[in-house]
Amino acid sequence: MPSLAPALALAALLAAVPALAQPGKATEGASQGASSGEAEREAALAKPQASTTEGSVTVEGQRVDYQAVAGTLVLHGRGIHAADPTVSMFYVAYTKKGADPAKRPITFLYNGGPGSASVWLHMGAFGPRRVVTGDGQDTPAAPYGLVNNDYSLLDVSDVVFIDAPGTGFSRLLVTAGDEAKRAQAMKERQKALYGVDGDAQAFAQFITQYLSQYGRWNSPKYLFGESYGTTRSAVLANILENQDAVDLNGVILLSQILNFDTSVDGAQRNPGVDLPYILALPTYAATAFYHHKLPQQPAALGPFLGEVEQYAQGDYARALMAGDSLDAARSQAVAQQLHQYTGLPVDYLLKADLRVTGPMFEHELLGSDDLTTGRLDTRFSGPSLDPMGKDAAYDPQSAAISAAYIAAFNDYVRRQLKFGEGRTYRIFADIGRWDFSHRAPGSWGRASQMTPNVMPDLAMAMKTHPDLKVMLNGGYYDLATPFFAALYEMRHLPIPASLQKNISYAWYPSGHMVYVHPEALKQLHDNVARFIQGTSAK
Repeated sequence: MPSLAPALALAALLAAVPALAQPGKATEGASQGASSGEAEREAALAKPQASTTEGSVTVEGQRVDYQAVAGTLVLHGRGIHAADPTVSMFYVAYTKKGADPAKRPITFLYNGGPGSASVWLHMGAFGPRRVVTGDGQDTPAAPYGLVNNDYSLLDVSDVVFIDAPGTGFSRLLVTAGDEAKRAQAMKERQKALYGVDGDAQAFAQFITQYLSQYGRWNSPKYLFGESYGTTRSAVLANILENQDAVDLNGVILLSQILNFDTSVDGAQRNPGVDLPYILALPTYAATAFYHHKLPQQPAALGPFLGEVEQYAQGDYARALMAGDSLDAARSQAVAQQLHQYTGLPVDYLLKADLRVTGPMFEHELLGSDDLTTGRLDTRFSGPSLDPMGKDAAYDPQSAAISAAYIAAFNDYVRRQLKFGEGRTYRIFADIGRWDFSHRAPGSWGRASQMTPNVMPDLAMAMKTHPDLKVMLNGGYYDLATPFFAALYEMRHLPIPASLQKNISYAWYPSGHMVYVHPEALKQLHDNVARFIQGTSAK
């Protein structure tokens, strides 16, 4: 579940508060007023921990017996700081019992944010248990249903769900020193890890350490990232391939954003850049189709979206490029056509200068009914917090399902996985500010990008390892990372034409969290399973 900040913020992140700790002990900056017992537990995170249990899951009729390990790996600094623990990273690994590790694929999965735990993929998509939520509607309060996941990936791959530094049970660590020194060290640790490059380096270190500890270096290996997790995957794939000599079999991307200049969330803050409006138009059209807000309702979504995509790249793109030179008659004609494709009033489109951001669309489409459309999944809607406002003030999809995921995991991890007693599972990290600057491949010294575009990172991984396969998955009703923007990014990767054949695509009648829609979850599982089977067989 993404929470791109600031461009794709899901929710307000909590302010970081330095912890008080005993001198000489490692700590993670626990909440102010934490008990001495909690401080001791946090200090113990400087050592790896693990809880091992067993279970079984039935995936599309096939029973899989597995071993589950819920635990932490402790990462350390480099060079003269190699002895210093930097972060305790929490993971849950499910491995099929009796399988040959040399032949059994292993997939590392994570959500995005940045600063989000991986509870969403774990409990909604590919873990052995799945939480039952409303599909396009609000989920009633507890008790929540936790059922066998018929579409877990365990039928074709072992899976390792990783919580990013500062999320879940993962904690940033600092070592000995007085209170002031520890507080300063924590700020430096946050600065090093809470950014595009530091985050990816931490994941690379975790993965290589995991491969060594569990003897999986010769297993077929996959990355699976969702939302900002796709940004991470591009950077991470390049680091693993070209820094750590880890050749990946595949990179699986769900709800992709590689170039943040394509985001329609913050488009209005970036005047002169019209690409986001062009790439969001098919999602606006799909949403209006779903809610029956089009002047003439098409018979089917697929052909309609094909028509909208052609218009977006053609007449609409040319109109936006014309800027102030666009005459009144042509502007009126474009507004009329946009009305046909989005259901928004012509007068509104003209006042918006033909440029409607995501938050504007979410507020306006169902505004006559005092409803706000979802952002992560535009099939959802909820009461508008401010009917007279300009932008959506919240995301009805997030509000509808988040509590179910959080409650289900907190109960499951303690009851079933036997981990986390007395600890707080953090859905979001206490980031404060995420460093979006990025040092692209081939650049030296300081970061070469202030707004990240990690397309060159994925391209570098593909060019230096031409056998690497990439799979892109997306939902038609995703307005956080629109599917047409993801397609545009892939079509513009700086790779030879011969490598485009290494990329496969799958689109679903769902939103950002494709797996919220049960039918789409089955399709997602089947597509990803075929991808893994096709790229791991020798």
